[in-house]
Amino acid sequence: MSKKIVIVGGVAGGATAAARISRLDKQAHVVVFERGDHVSYANCGLPYYIGGVIKERDALFVQTKEKLTARYGFDIRALTEVTAINRDQKTVSAKNLATGETYEERYDVLVLSPGAKPVVPPIPGINEAANAFTLRNVPDTDKIHDFIEKKKPQNAVIIGGGFIGVEMAESLRERHLNVTLIEKQEQVMAPLDPELAALVHDQLRLNDVNLVLGKGVSAFEQEGTVLTLEDGTKLQSDLTILAIGVRPENELAKAAGLDIGETGGIVVNQFLQTKDEAIYAIGDAIEVMDRVSGRSVHIPLAWPANRQGRIVADNIFGKKTPYKGTMGTGIAKVFDVAAAATGNNEKTLKKYGIKYAAVHIHPSSNAGYYPGGMPLAMKLTFDPENGTIFGAQAVGAKGADKRIDVIATAIAGGLTVHDLQDLELAYAPPFSSAKDPVNMLGYAAANIVDGEVQPVYAQEVDRIVQNGGLLIDVRDPMERDAGFIEGSVNIPLNDLKDRLAEVPKDKPVYVSCQVGMRGYLASTLLRQEGYDVHNVSGGYKTYAAMKRDEKAKSDQVKITAEPVKESTGGQKMAVNIEGPITATEVLDCAGLQCPGPIAQVFKKMGDLTDGDVLEVKVTDPGFIPDAKAWCDKTGNTYLKHEKMNGMTHVYLQKGSEQPIAAGSNEPAGTKGATMIVFDQDLDKAIASFIIATGAAAMGKPVTMFFTFWGLNVLRKDDIHVGDKDFMDKMFGKMMPKGTKKLPISNMNMGGMGAKMIRQVMENKNVDSLETLMKNAMGMGVNIVACAMSMDVMGIREEELIEGVEIGGVASYLGKAEDSNINLFI
Repeated sequence: MSKKIVIVGGVAGGATAAARISRLDKQAHVVVFERGDHVSYANCGLPYYIGGVIKERDALFVQTKEKLTARYGFDIRALTEVTAINRDQKTVSAKNLATGETYEERYDVLVLSPGAKPVVPPIPGINEAANAFTLRNVPDTDKIHDFIEKKKPQNAVIIGGGFIGVEMAESLRERHLNVTLIEKQEQVMAPLDPELAALVHDQLRLNDVNLVLGKGVSAFEQEGTVLTLEDGTKLQSDLTILAIGVRPENELAKAAGLDIGETGGIVVNQFLQTKDEAIYAIGDAIEVMDRVSGRSVHIPLAWPANRQGRIVADNIFGKKTPYKGTMGTGIAKVFDVAAAATGNNEKTLKKYGIKYAAVHIHPSSNAGYYPGGMPLAMKLTFDPENGTIFGAQAVGAKGADKRIDVIATAIAGGLTVHDLQDLELAYAPPFSSAKDPVNMLGYAAANIVDGEVQPVYAQEVDRIVQNGGLLIDVRDPMERDAGFIEGSVNIPLNDLKDRLAEVPKDKPVYVSCQVGMRGYLASTLLRQEGYDVHNVSGGYKTYAAMKRDEKAKSDQVKITAEPVKESTGGQKMAVNIEGPITATEVLDCAGLQCPGPIAQVFKKMGDLTDGDVLEVKVTDPGFIPDAKAWCDKTGNTYLKHEKMNGMTHVYLQKGSEQPIAAGSNEPAGTKGATMIVFDQDLDKAIASFIIATGAAAMGKPVTMFFTFWGLNVLRKDDIHVGDKDFMDKMFGKMMPKGTKKLPISNMNMGGMGAKMIRQVMENKNVDSLETLMKNAMGMGVNIVACAMSMDVMGIREEELIEGVEIGGVASYLGKAEDSNINLFI
């Protein structure tokens, strides 16, 4: 005799179970009760329909009642609510919501898949707020969609910064609403740790979402049009979305005497059975085992519900397939980046008291020399003793999904950090690098497990320095000029071995670089010299993201949902200009790294007249703050930026007003910059011209005075001059002739090092020295060769490249007198 199987809930888990049961036994009598009017729909796509990305409502429906019935033959009873489970009689009480009819339905096996319901806290005034909505199902979606179409709201407030809250923020910005996102915790997206969440915060703020963290809503006033925060701030809201979270739908199970866990989920065994052997439960309603820690958790996600639906069908027919637990693998699109995570993050491991270590890396999504690569920020948590992988997180515009998928697979397979090193992953320049970021995480983590590196984390650095700890910044001075950790001491990596006398051995030493790699090299050097050394995981880039987020939070003032009209900085800035801007000129800087885009903007602006608009296309995420600072210094106007197809379009207007530098009584940009270039090393020459073009782009008159060995930077590579005496000829033969022959200051290795750094620059889309020199001259940089040094070195004027001026020390000092930047390189 065939079994009669009753399923309560017909969306993800319930529909999957019903379909699998019908495939296993076509004689089985399957009845599916669904309280709503729709089954098997894509509830994860609901925000995107509201935002207009999904154009057609029908696209949300994976299957219809009619199609499922025709294909599988089971009995779907929509708009019917199960009101009670009668375990002794093996029946359920049902009510037809359309007609009011009530009846009993017998079962041999009962599957509970009622899902979860949105959390609606008892905030004063919330019940009177006609403009407040939750988002869980199709009717909720229709209400929000219709409200936007009919009421045309301008200001929206989203309460809750989880997946739904963040996705709704983007969707409502797509509809051109002013959006405020309120999260009572200090960060959005709880699966991420704070330093990764900071990057999500950046993306939200970059797209004009007012982000309010660490504050809850205390009251709804004026029928929901005014929201009061816990600190008294009042926000105007035409539309409010409650995205605070969900709770398991456990009322049926609880009333039937089934066990409910600490998380509120229905308790099941590994075969998804409740304590009643005839009743199974699946999906968002149940408590599951955390696959990493073994703890009981409630993780409402689509994959577990669908997997459990298939497993429960197998077990009903005696297959005995265990559910192995949930890792919580998830991903969200946040404007131009994806934020993904799997397993246990640092917060969870601390909560459970599990000993762990972590590594942070900042790779590119694909080979650096192939166009279109985008930065990734990644974090791996693991057991520092045996390398067991606990979890991973990634935030980036490209490639976050596949890296987290690989690590989720590694966790499921019981792999360790050492095994990550051995994964042979698909590689071609458009898709990855020869050492995939997953491999790099394995290398970095294995160094810790093997005792080769002692990590220290960005969150700890300020306290360490304040307590007298020695933090060495091993970056080059030019990098440090763009930002550094307060209290750190700068000893560039290439100088470290010669300056060990400056580093005391009687206390721990901490090292930091930009992303962690050079810090690792420094720590290996110091460790071999007997130092107790610790490397800052993720380097300054991780630290800076956290500090940037801290500053944004501290700057958080009492805001409203009104659009921002002007900035508090010196530049004229229209942040929320609506509608298209017609550009006078378009400048394509895609693929260029700093200072390329700013240098190109400076040259192009020289061709424009006051009031003209320049549209700049960039892929460098650092260009926006650079452009704002440049406008501040040069009297131009930063209009707005927008994202399209992975490209940032920045609109700048040539201004007619002379800006005033902060704290100064004279116009910005009038003081010049001078530098003496004494050295012939390739890397120092590159740094010199990068600084020169940057200063010129800021409107400063720049003079570069080349003397002694630095003259070799200016020599032609194809010129032979006769009539030289023996000593001049010997100098000429021994010195590098032309930029292609210049050595680098460290690890030159007979010229191999110079070739390697040129290749790296090409791979990273950084301009070559020759291009930098050409650009500098084109921007009006004055290049002067020291006449006295030329005579001493036996260099003639005809040996120098075109455009070089011959001068003496007096000409340099005259320029230096009028400059406020003087460098010796």
